[in-house]
Amino acid sequence: MTLMHEPLRKLVSQTLIKLIQTQLVAAGVAEDAMSAGDVYKALVEPPNTDLGHLAFGCFITAKNLKKGPPVVAQLLAQELKNECAQNIILKKAIGSVEAAGPYINIKFTPAGLADYVLKPILNGETFKAQLTEATPKMMIEYSQPNTHKELHVGHMRNMCLGDSIVRLLRYSGYNILASTFPGDVGTHVAKCLWFMKYHNKEAIPMLNKGAWLGAMYSKGNLLLEDQEGTPLEEENKKILTEILKQLEHKNGEYYDLWKQTREWSIELMKDVYKWADVHFDHWYFESDVDSDSIKTIKKYHSEGKLVESQGAIGLDFSNENMGFCLLLKSDGTGLYATKDVELARRKFEDYKIEKSIYVVDQRQALHFKQVFKTLEVLGFNQAKDCFHLQYNYVELPDGAMSSRKGNIVPLTALVETMRNHIKAEYLNRYTNEWTPEEIETVADQVAKGAIKYGMLKQDTNKKIVFDMNEWTKLDGESGPFIQYSFARINSLLKKFTFDANAEFATDVLAHNSELKLMQHLMNFNTVVLNSAENYKPAALCSYLYDTAKKFNTFYHDCAIGTAEAPDLKKARLALAYSTGAVIKHGLSLLGIPAPERM
Repeated sequence: MTLMHEPLRKLVSQTLIKLIQTQLVAAGVAEDAMSAGDVYKALVEPPNTDLGHLAFGCFITAKNLKKGPPVVAQLLAQELKNECAQNIILKKAIGSVEAAGPYINIKFTPAGLADYVLKPILNGETFKAQLTEATPKMMIEYSQPNTHKELHVGHMRNMCLGDSIVRLLRYSGYNILASTFPGDVGTHVAKCLWFMKYHNKEAIPMLNKGAWLGAMYSKGNLLLEDQEGTPLEEENKKILTEILKQLEHKNGEYYDLWKQTREWSIELMKDVYKWADVHFDHWYFESDVDSDSIKTIKKYHSEGKLVESQGAIGLDFSNENMGFCLLLKSDGTGLYATKDVELARRKFEDYKIEKSIYVVDQRQALHFKQVFKTLEVLGFNQAKDCFHLQYNYVELPDGAMSSRKGNIVPLTALVETMRNHIKAEYLNRYTNEWTPEEIETVADQVAKGAIKYGMLKQDTNKKIVFDMNEWTKLDGESGPFIQYSFARINSLLKKFTFDANAEFATDVLAHNSELKLMQHLMNFNTVVLNSAENYKPAALCSYLYDTAKKFNTFYHDCAIGTAEAPDLKKARLALAYSTGAVIKHGLSLLGIPAPERM
């Protein structure tokens, strides 16, 4: 349940509900027909901020009072004005109240915005606020890369999306477990081992073995395609089948080779996760659930919960336009759905989770509909709270990527290329001012900002076209632009030695750019909570971009170093510090570092 966490909205809500309840009682309506929480949720920003900082729609109140919304708006606006005239706290915080049709538009004073927005940011209370209560225990499963393939730029969308959602939900007060489910068995592994065993002429490298292994897979896949329709095709199939059998039975020379090479891939994954600052509470592997998943399905079949059709076992969802969910093939082997049913059972029983989120691309939509329906039929109450968070693909400017075909941008190569690009474009000019270590650190931070923001700023239903030049611009909607804005604020605060704990005059920030920036900062936790609960980091990306733009407008319009009075200078520095704090905390929720200088 969402709490009243924004101080100014809370002040308005608590005041309005008293006035509304007085009207309800006078009209013979139960006093508890509305609550302060209802009022809080109904407070919105007017489309034109010049009309007010918050607006309250009187629709529900009017329905309860059996009056027209404009009539109720006029009545409550006058009552609120009277209350402000009599209450010193309200008088200091609220500057004007006006009825506009069915809405009440409320403007805050500079002191109200500074006291209720800037001060909680300055002392850190904003970032410690409890946003929700009584949240279910949830598991977010994301980043399901395959071993024996190389991680590429396309994998970053899933990883960035899942990691940011975990961060957003935890910040909002949710009880979250993060998990990953790498695919370490299957045909792709067999193809890789086949090529290594019979066709590889290269020496195994001392370093970057995981990336090298991905190249072995691509070469193996292409060679197998070339040999289709030749006398070698049947022999290749026999070898691939034998490899898969050895992996299933956990013995043989291919199994030993699999154990060795699997570790190379896992090491690469861990290196990438370390670079990206991504952490999982639990790692599941396909090989861990592979054989158990078949036992689980056979058990449910013996209990009469599944049906058999032509020797195969599953459930028929044709009446719900979902076809037949195949769980065991006629030869007794399982499928992805088999493993996902077993994995879900483990999640529910081992961790007692109530809600399960799967971050997987949109091509698996039917698969998860079938799996969730199967879990419901098998009697898992949590099935209704399983959710497939879909997203669209990442493409290069010249089209889609494919590990199978080998046309990918390897992630490790991408990061190095971006680091070098950022150094060449922006940082090498500081060679005589910064240490080499600092240049490398900032290049790495900006590369993370470019990649992660680029992956998160688009809504999940839209494709992403990776464009390094666009993503690293300092003058457009990019991670580096927002990072640069923070670094600029940090430099400003150091120049004037600002003390965040010092008192400042709260009634002097009256310029329109100052008021709009404070109003914008007021909404930080609301934006974060909405981004978390709707699984949309893109909303926070847009908010942070707007924050940086509004700060630049304020900085252009309102002199700080040459402010007309010392009190005004100190107050403007407090506003700059607050903006920087919001940007830094917001970036951290996207998994993006905030460089102190750029």
